[in-house]
This record gives sequence, structure tokens and C-alpha cells, in this order.
Amino acid sequence: MTESEVLIDKRDGLGLITLNRPKAINALNHPMALAITAALQVWADDDEVRTVVVTGAGERGLCAGGDIVAIHNDAKSGTVSADSATGRFWRDEYVLNALIGRYPKPYVVIMDGIVMGGGVGLSGHGSHRIVTERSKIGMPEVGIGFIPDVGGTYLLARTPGEIGTHVALTTARMTAGDAIAADFADYYVASEHIPALLETLRTETAEIAIAKFAADAPESELVAQQDWIDACYSADTVEEIVDRLRSHGSPEAAKAAGDILTKSPVALKVTLRSLRAARTAPSLEAVLNQEYRVSIASLASHDLVEGIRAQVIDKDRNPQWSPATLAEVTTEQVDAYFAELGDKELGLEADK
Repeated sequence: MTESEVLIDKRDGLGLITLNRPKAINALNHPMALAITAALQVWADDDEVRTVVVTGAGERGLCAGGDIVAIHNDAKSGTVSADSATGRFWRDEYVLNALIGRYPKPYVVIMDGIVMGGGVGLSGHGSHRIVTERSKIGMPEVGIGFIPDVGGTYLLARTPGEIGTHVALTTARMTAGDAIAADFADYYVASEHIPALLETLRTETAEIAIAKFAADAPESELVAQQDWIDACYSADTVEEIVDRLRSHGSPEAAKAAGDILTKSPVALKVTLRSLRAARTAPSLEAVLNQEYRVSIASLASHDLVEGIRAQVIDKDRNPQWSPATLAEVTTEQVDAYFAELGDKELGLEADK
């Protein structure tokens, strides 16, 4: 990490964190995650910090996710263990996600523009999550042969009805209205008012400052479509979900079926199992522990390397998944993603 990739400052009662890789839409790397964690740990006991504020540099978004090119290089090299560079990054990133989820002070995050993958991990577990008319929020992992992580399955599993399942399996982007309805965000503030909000936070509490600028959220298209979403995605298998979508009759459901069938078949099945398990998990920490097992297994998979190649490296948008179809994915292949890691477990515990 260069010193400027994440800007950390403290003034006027605020702990300020600015992701500063605008050309990469502020994609998160390991040194950045460590720097943010260190700052949050210090500020938790610093009486001079009243509120933490997280923003992203540039106009394109808060954070487009993790540095997946580095992950691709790790996986392609055959370095696929919890001790690999990527395994260590994920471990520290998930520790950061858990820290945000239980942070003792107001954690105000501006989810303007693109917020994907690792960006959701930095924002979705915070106490004061602000979206704008430019927000595009999602977990696009199955499109690269991966599975939602950074506590994403915890958030997706707790959306109203089956909205989270739809978002996860299709990689649909949520608007500001969708994100608030799905409990990925809390407040809607027009982007033109963000500078004034940030200035007001210097003299007011988070609640008072946000109340000055928050407006009613736009309506959620996903909530408007929840009847067919719930009816189709409540099935027990991905195959049955696709069958229900195809049989529904609405163009939206038909499009969803088509979107799902372009994704990694094994990633789809592992994601559905992950979501169902996360729904009954006792804590964010328990879900992160499961996600870590799944992520380490993904690092050794064909589809993660192939998905990143197709979408980011060669950009031919034509991944050759293996297995190629849902029918070819075995229960044993899915089970392998959830295998315990022995002394390499993440091992997070919820505060008592």
C-alpha cells in the first residue's frame, strides 16, 4: 500500500477514513484493511473521537470490492491455503467486518456510487449507512465463480422474504430504495447534500446531522416485485428456483432465470446453502467463520480463476465453468466448501 491509498485523519471530534484509489473505484487491498482496523481500534478508546466517518475518493463509488486481480494471481499460482496471501487478507478483512459490526461509536459511511463485495463489508455492518441517488449496491460474487463473503451472506439472509436470495443468485444491483428496504442501508441523502452533511458532523451528533439532510427514500423496485421473488426463491434448490422463475410468466422472472444460468453452477449451489445457513446463524461472527471456510475452498476452485479471467483479465465475458451445469454439481462438491479448517479456522467469537 502506498501511504495515500487510504487517508486516515482525526479532527473536530471525527475519525475520518477515506478510501483513496479512485481509478480502481477504491478497491480494498490487504494493507488498506489493516490500516483501517488499526485506526478503528485506537479510536474506540479515544475520547477525542466522537464519530467515525468513512468515504471514498472520486465520483464513481465508495468501494468496488476487493483486489480480485491479486486473488486471481494467488489462485492461479496454486497458492490456495489459509496461509496464502489471499487467505491472510481475507482473515484480516473479516476481522475488520466483525469489528465494524460491533463498533462502540457511531460509524457513518457514505455509500455513494458503486458499493460492491468488499465495499459492502466496509459499510453494511455499520451503524449509520447512507445511500444516495447514485448508489449501486450488490454482491456480484457468483459471476466470478466466488461466493458472497465479508458478512454479505449475513445481510442477504436477513432481507425481507427472499430478496437477498434474488440479489445473490442474479448479482442484481440494488438502488438506494432497494438497499434501505433490504436493510443494507439506513438513510437516503441526495449526493448534493453530502458535503454539507460531512461538515455538520463536525459540530453535531450523527443522529442530528443526518436528520438535517435525510429525505424519504425512493420506492424499492425489489419490494414491488416481492410476491414473485418470494414465491420463486423459497425453493430448496437452485434448479427448482430456476424452474419456478421460468414458469412464473413475468418478464422479470424470466430475466432472473436467464441471469442465474450464466453464473458458476457450483458457486450458485454453495451460495444458496450459505444463505440458508446464515439465516439461522446466531451472530455475524458465526457467519464470517463459515464464509472463511467457503472462501478458502473457493481459492482452490477452477471457477474462481476462470471467472476472474473472463470478467477482468481477458474480459471476453465467456467463462467456461466446471462443472458446466447445475445438474453436474454433486452434493459432495458442495459439501467440500464447508469443510472445517482445523487450526486454520477464523475462530471469531461474538461478544458475550
